Amino acid sequence: MPWYNGDYPISYKNQPIIVRDKAIEIANALLREGTTEAVAIATGLKLAKEYFKKKKNQ
Repeated sequence: MPWYNGDYPISYKNQPIIVRDKAIEIANALLREGTTEAVAIATGLKLAKEYFKKKKNQ
C-alpha cells in the first residue's frame, strides 16, 4: 500500500516532516520494487535519517 503525506506508517509519526516525507518517498519506491511492507517501512526511515545526516555534514 503506497503512502502519502497524510497517510503514513505509525512509526513515522514522531519524525520531523522532512525526514518523514523522505522516508515515505523511499518506502514507496521499495514497495514498487516488490519489497515487503515491513521492510520498506524500516528501510525507508533508516535511509531517510542517513540522507539528512550526510546532507547536514556536507
